This record gives sequence, structure tokens and C-alpha cells, in this order.
Amino acid sequence: MRKSLIVAALLAAVSCAPKTSVKSPDGRIEISFSLQEGVPCWSVSADGRPVVDASPVGLEAFGVDMAGGYRLLSSTSGKVDETWTQPWGENKTIRDHHSYLTLKLKNGEGVFMCLEFRAFDDGVGLRCSYDAPGDSLRIKDEITRFRFSEDALSWSIPGDFNSYEHLYRRMPLSELTDANTPLTMRRSDGLHLSVHEAALSDFPEMVLRKTSGTGFKADLAPMHWRDSVKAVVPSSFSTPWRTLQIARDAVGLVNSSLILNLNEPCALADVSWIKPMKYIGVWWAMHLGIASWGGDKWHGATTAEAMRYIDFAAENNIQGVLFEGWNDAWKGSDALPDFDFTSPAPDFDVEAVVEYARSKGVEFITHNETGGNVERFEAQLEKSLGWAESLGIHAVKIGYAGGGLRGAVPRHSQMGVRHFQKVVREAAEHHVMVDGHEVIKPTGVRRTWPNFMTRECVRGMEYNGWSGGNPPSHHEILPYTRLLGGPVDYTPGVFDVQYRNIQGLRQVRSWGRPGTGCRVNTTLCKQIANWVVLYSPMQMACDLIDNYEGHPAFGFFRDFDADCDASMALQGEVGEYIAVVRRAGDRYFYGATTDTLSRTLVQPLDFLESGTEYEATVYADAPDASWNDNPYAYSIVRSRVTSRDTLQVYLAPGGGQAISFVPAG
Repeated sequence: MRKSLIVAALLAAVSCAPKTSVKSPDGRIEISFSLQEGVPCWSVSADGRPVVDASPVGLEAFGVDMAGGYRLLSSTSGKVDETWTQPWGENKTIRDHHSYLTLKLKNGEGVFMCLEFRAFDDGVGLRCSYDAPGDSLRIKDEITRFRFSEDALSWSIPGDFNSYEHLYRRMPLSELTDANTPLTMRRSDGLHLSVHEAALSDFPEMVLRKTSGTGFKADLAPMHWRDSVKAVVPSSFSTPWRTLQIARDAVGLVNSSLILNLNEPCALADVSWIKPMKYIGVWWAMHLGIASWGGDKWHGATTAEAMRYIDFAAENNIQGVLFEGWNDAWKGSDALPDFDFTSPAPDFDVEAVVEYARSKGVEFITHNETGGNVERFEAQLEKSLGWAESLGIHAVKIGYAGGGLRGAVPRHSQMGVRHFQKVVREAAEHHVMVDGHEVIKPTGVRRTWPNFMTRECVRGMEYNGWSGGNPPSHHEILPYTRLLGGPVDYTPGVFDVQYRNIQGLRQVRSWGRPGTGCRVNTTLCKQIANWVVLYSPMQMACDLIDNYEGHPAFGFFRDFDADCDASMALQGEVGEYIAVVRRAGDRYFYGATTDTLSRTLVQPLDFLESGTEYEATVYADAPDASWNDNPYAYSIVRSRVTSRDTLQVYLAPGGGQAISFVPAG
């Protein structure tokens, strides 16, 4: 009898013990909690194999111990399975299916810590919420570690707090010293991983620094280069989510919705004014050096040129025109003592141009370059946004050119993050969509603020105008790295990839670009395919419109719809190749690109609607095409296909293929 009572008591104690692990809905991925000498730790396994060994998680603050001395008070767990929609996106309908575990802890200094785990079929997220004594906290450091269980091949850019405009490095994880996120890896067993963060809105960005072996530590951007304080937060607050996407193949990372699912729902009651678009502009002429931002006779954004671009947009099913250089403040440098973000250049009649664009059904996209002076921009923010709204301007490109923010503040600091959030919130109040250049990396905040349409945050097209350019493999790395965070304003679409059509203009260019040997390192067809592969709801055809006029291959962009309903990465490997399809209404758009190797992809068309016949228009590299010595060779072929068919998709070295599928008849 006594033995039975003891067993019953032990079983009762076990059943009351807090739960310390949680599995994804499909049971493949497990995230676990442990306390090691009072320090909270997390670990992850997938398919029964360790992925992240027990690693500390949390923050350090000045004046109060937040990092250790904890004891576990309780835990709660459960599952969520719901579907939500967004006004635009790679996929407008998203399923949020996860298991959660929330652990409540307390240490001897009266600090309560709530550690949240979410396990999805495509990875995990974790974040800390704190309730500490006092009114505010000065964050000293983050102690969160990522102790990866084994080595892997990695793709990353340096952990730079000012810029993401770097080429990607391919190296073993054990040789990597630092990285910005997303940091993508492929293990020897084929498992693909990517570290990032989600819901970054009032905190400094996180990069990773090597600790030892395959272990890394989260490192936060400082508030100031000369300051040891990383952030100032209320005593009750939550960190952004630290994320680890997990997939059995490379395209599994691309098809993941984990980052979006870890963000808050849309904060806007009315999103009817938020509309994806295709756009063109005079921007590329500046980077080629045949036009300037202003202040001389080579000014690109003149009234006459604006009218010409508006006419072209209206004639070619293009919804917007970006007028970079319209503003009298920015002339390619921060030369003026003060900027007025509503004053046009002397040769740009902004009211007349806006009215002409409206008469043609074309959106005027304004441009505000701050030079990194956020105080000056914020002082005029309400005025400039109100001015835009009064003229019926619904889109703005913002820029922060230079080495950082004014006052020696890192661009990716808490101050920078707060500023970018302030801009997008106030823009929403005036029904203005935002395209951000030199801003903070995307972390899914577009779910909450869907008027933050697209961002640069990448070494983009412009580098081909005045440097050695981007290598052919660059575009086959980005979908598995940078684009895991969100849309990219890469500005693809150069048709004159070797700059043959500006040779006669080089004697009059306003600055010394393009330099000797500059070019775009792709075939023509890869530029077309990149409109599909490099996703943006504001997608640019960046070349001079003279290079598009009458060009048969520009038919793809005329037909292309940036407002897609659903997307899927079909096949690919990091840094080698990728094939993507996007559906807009009843039409499909397919894009595939490759690195320096030619490939022939076997592509089933089972993504098409069953029972419907489609007219496929194929824009393909010619058999003798090559990015290096024959980039312009291509063909356009039309045929009838159904979902039962399979295509042989040929990609030349550094090439691509784009296909539009339109229901026949």
C-alpha cells in the first residue's frame, strides 16, 4: 500500500512539472529549454538529429542582473492553426500553424522573464519578454548564442552595422567570423538552415559574432559608435524574435512563411490604397554618368524628360514613374546647408508633371534623399508627406546615402530602426507607400505596416554602373539569403548589359562613370527572369526607356503583373540556380536563372490550373548565348501547354529564362 502511494505521488509530481520542450505540428522539429546554473538555454533538433546545442538566451543590462540567477516558475503550451491574408505579398494567404511553449522565470533581483518558443514545420522562433524594477533599462549586451551542432557550408555578408551592400561569401561555418542575417547554411546531411530575426521595430539589429568552432553570439548595434549602451527600453518590454528556418532542401527556405508569421497583424484599418506596381525612372542614367541628380546642364529629372517617361509608362502597362532628382535639395551630395523636401528643381514643374501623370493613369513616385540626416528629415516629415498627399502622390522612395546617420550613429542602431518605423507609420497616415534605400533589413514588419512595400538592403544593380559589378552567381544567392527577410528593390531589367548604346554619350557624361570594364554580368534573358525571381511588389524596369522602345523582349514586362496572389520556388540550389513561379489572377509568370554554368531544368507544369490550356510565351537564351561574350542572343517562342506538360528550360552561362502563361482564348 505504501509503495502504491509513493508511486502515485511521484506520478503527480511529474504531471505537475512545467513542460520544457515543444515540437512542430508535424513532429519533425523540437525546441527545448533548460536552466544551466540559473541561465536560460535553448536547443533545437530536427528529424531526430541535433541542430543547435544548449545555448544561453537573454540580455545584460547596466545596474540590474537580467542574464542569470533564474528559476522556472511555470510554463504554458498549446497549438495555433489559423489562416490570414495580406493586401500584397509573395502569397496573399498565409497559414500560421505552430506549437508554442511559454516559460515564466524569475531571478533574485526581482526580474521576471517570459521566454517564448514557437515551433513551426519550417523552423523555430524565440524571444524574451521582461518585467524588471524601475522605469527603464539600459541594455548592455545580448547573451543569446547559436551553438550549431555541426559544421556547414554558409553564405553570408559581413556583420556590418551600417550597410548590407556587400558581396556574399561562401565558406564553411567553422571559418566564418561574423555575419549579418539572414545567415544561410547547408549541412552535409542536406538540411538547410537560416538565422534571422523577426518583428524588429524598436531595438537595434542583431548580427552574429564567432565565439568558437561553430558557435556564434548575437551582437547588437550600439546606439552610438562611442557608446557601450546598445538600447534604452522600458522596464517591461519584448525583444524581437530570433529565428531559425529549417528545411530539407534549399527551396524550402524560400517557401517558408515563418518570418511573416512572427510579426503582429496589420495595424491599418484601411489598406485599399496600397497597390503594388511596376515602375520606371531616370535613375539608371545617373549611375551610368549620362545624367545628374541636379545642379548642372546634365540634370536627368526635367519636366520634358518626365513627360516622356510618363508617356512610355502609359503606353506599356506600367503603373509608376520614379522621379529621382526632382527635388532641388539633393544634387548627389549633402552640399546644401538645409534641405526642403517639397521644393522642385528649377527645371522640374512638379505640379504640371503630377497632373500629366494623373491624366495618363500613372503614379508619380517622389524621392526624398536625406544624406543620413534623420533629424532634418523628421523635422520636415509631416510637411513633406502632407504635401505629397495633397498632390495625390501615393509613393515615396527614401534614401540615406553615406556612411551612417548623422552624429556618428550606426544606421542599424535603435535610433535608426525607430526612425524608419516613424517614417512608415506617418506615411501610412497620409496614404503613402514607402520604398526604402539604405534602411534597416526587412524582418517581416510589412505584415504590420504593409505600406512599407520594398527595400534595398543589398548590393544592387547600381554597382554594375561604376564598379566590377555583381558576379553572375549573385542572383542565385539572394533568394536563399537576403530575400528570406522580405522584398528587395534590386532594380533589375538592364537590356543594354554591355552599355553599347551609351558609347557616344561618354564624352558628355557629368561624372566618370561607367568605368572601364563596367557592365552587367548577365545575359539579356536573365534580366527578364529576375523580374520574377527577385520579388518586389514595386518592381522596376531600370534601364533607359530608349533601350526598351520597340524591343520584342520588353513584352514580358508589359505583360508581367507585380501584384501576385501566390508564389512558389520550384527547384534550385544556393548560389547555383533557382526557378520560381508567381500567379496573378489567372496568369502565371515563371523565372529561372543560373550562375556561370549552363543548365537545362526539367520543369513540370503541374503548378498550372488543371483542365486549362495556356499560351506560353518563352523568353529564352539562345543556344550560343553566354553572359560573358554573347549576352544578347535570345529567342521568343509561343506554344500551347497544360498542367500535364513538362518543359526543358535551357539556361545559358549567367543566363535565365522567363515564361508567361495566359489562359488560351
